[in-house]
Amino acid sequence: MEKRLGIIAIVISDKTSVPFVNDLISSFSDIIIARQGIPMPQKNISFISLIVEATMDRINVLTGKLGRLSGVEVKNIVRKENQNL
Repeated sequence: MEKRLGIIAIVISDKTSVPFVNDLISSFSDIIIARQGIPMPQKNISFISLIVEATMDRINVLTGKLGRLSGVEVKNIVRKENQNL
């Protein structure tokens, strides 16, 4: 299966889910190229962005697991074609 580049945006509004999010991200570290986290404690929310390179199946597994966590919203944007990768 073909690998694709994409970005996963994660919004966390339930602090109790943070350790589970971090564990999941760590378990998928082989597909993560970059990670940026922005906590906003004054608004009780945190943002994480991940740049990934993987098959669509693997990206969907990660986003699906993240999306099932309480207080976690996830969206991904994946490049349609895999040109010059």
